[in-house]
Amino acid sequence: MDHFTKTTIKLPNAHIYCEYILNGKPPLLLIHGLVASVYTFKKMMPLLEKDFSVIAIDLPGFGRSEKSARFINSYENFAKLIASCIDYFDLKEVYLAGHSMGGQISLYTAKLFPEKIKKLILLNSSGYLKPSNHWIKLLSYVPYFYLFIKKSVKKQGVRSTLEIALSDHSVITEEMIEEYSRPLKEKQFYKSLLRLARYREGDLRSAQVKQITTPVLLIYGEKDRIISLKVAKKLAKDLPNAKLLIHPNTGHLFTDEIPENLTEQIRSFALES
Repeated sequence: MDHFTKTTIKLPNAHIYCEYILNGKPPLLLIHGLVASVYTFKKMMPLLEKDFSVIAIDLPGFGRSEKSARFINSYENFAKLIASCIDYFDLKEVYLAGHSMGGQISLYTAKLFPEKIKKLILLNSSGYLKPSNHWIKLLSYVPYFYLFIKKSVKKQGVRSTLEIALSDHSVITEEMIEEYSRPLKEKQFYKSLLRLARYREGDLRSAQVKQITTPVLLIYGEKDRIISLKVAKKLAKDLPNAKLLIHPNTGHLFTDEIPENLTEQIRSFALES
């Protein structure tokens, strides 16, 4: 991936890190999930570039992107930022792929900016989660409460978290552990998580999902211990123009387990006439 451009770009209300290659092929924008980064798609990006111009971004508050209090961490604002990113690169008829929370943000984007999105690909997407409860929102204003969040996250440990997210533990490497550990060393990262807990408006409700007419490919791992297949099946039922694929023996972070399979399914769905 040395030939991918790796840089920080200035968008309204945030400076975001991105990795991209613009090669004249149809544009595919990749959105990671909670406590993740562009690294989620590390194995897939070199494969995807054969058929797409590929742009992967770190959402504000995550990865190498800015972790500033001036960005309000709501799904609607994330969707607006993605729309700004599309405009920044002057992209047309974008294929938008989101993993986990990134899938929910992709749904928000398609709902708010349907004219910008040609097709959606949702990879183990979250769905139907309610907003943070009242007490969590209140606690997010308590000074130094972020230290409690930091302690809780570090207690879980990166390796044990990856073991939950993956069905195939053999794909865990020291590089992976280091990459997912890196943001945990930043104080502002935990404050970003608190702001997300404070402002997250909840996932789209069933009635809202039914309004999204964009073609959608849903891909889920059968052994995902984080997102239930019930979510996948409900999204498949609510979305008017959706197709559901379920991979056996794969977990939540199946972008590391079966990158070739996922790439082929994305290519087939996106480029079919």
